[in-house]
Amino acid sequence: MTTTETDPIEPRGEARGRTAGPRVEVLPARDVPLGGPRAMTVRRTLPQRARTLIGAWCFVDHYGPDHVAESGGMDVAPHPHTGLQTVSWLFSGEIEHRDSLGIHAFVRPGELNLMTGGHGISHSEVSTPATTTLHGVQLWVALPEQHRHTARDFQHHVPRPVPLDGGEARVFLGTLAGDTSPVPTFTPLLGAELTLHPHTTVTLAVDPAFEHGLLVDHGDVTMAGTPLRPAELGYLAPGTTTLTLTNTGDETARTILIGGTPFEEQIVMWWNFIARSQEEIAQAREDWENGVRFGEVQGYPGERLPAPALPKVALRPRGNPR
Repeated sequence: MTTTETDPIEPRGEARGRTAGPRVEVLPARDVPLGGPRAMTVRRTLPQRARTLIGAWCFVDHYGPDHVAESGGMDVAPHPHTGLQTVSWLFSGEIEHRDSLGIHAFVRPGELNLMTGGHGISHSEVSTPATTTLHGVQLWVALPEQHRHTARDFQHHVPRPVPLDGGEARVFLGTLAGDTSPVPTFTPLLGAELTLHPHTTVTLAVDPAFEHGLLVDHGDVTMAGTPLRPAELGYLAPGTTTLTLTNTGDETARTILIGGTPFEEQIVMWWNFIARSQEEIAQAREDWENGVRFGEVQGYPGERLPAPALPKVALRPRGNPR
């Protein structure tokens, strides 16, 4: 995905009543239009002022359910990425992916598509004609200094459903509930879809070195005793060996769990680029505008997205509060 936000005003996390247990920081969502002339609106919970990263996860967009006949669906023209990986995960619908590696693939519910931008890649994303309802998440992972100029890559994986005592997990990255994704990562990461049966509590063994984030898609969910509304992201710091989730409602709840070891590097994020300095961002923008470095996307019926103008203020490196 691409974003029109180049200098966002981001909401701060909020406190909320909870039962005894680890402190959960609640990160609210804000509505953001995706770039391009046929923009669709997404709910963004990461990054924001209170928190830039959870592990190496640096970007969380949540969209739908959108009725394509009314909204027009997703049509994101070719656009560039550098210094990151994109993780696409759908609950419903189908998206056609094309990139400058020559990959032509489809994003379908319950299937992981992971694209590595590294030194530079470009791609397009379009919901297919068969899609009636589009619903899912788009996540970004910041690449560490040692690997942020790595070669372009694309991985596809279909995780098996793992039964839980009170729900089900699909682990698309990392290890959880006895299941491990075969997809390699450049930093220790966790990514999983979790469904919770009505009026059930699930306790999961987790790595105490990880910090975790729980995005609620729908349902009445508490994370370590703290209630989360749909589209909110709950944050839990490292140090706990178990994570307790409860569905207090009458319907099945669905969530996305992300995690990883704290990412100690500061990053500069602007448009679709992750770098370490404003000079690197400016060079990436110039390369995109001049048609070098990012390759070409074949088969998209339209023009690629132009880069927005750089902001007049300095881009500041950002990291998490200690």
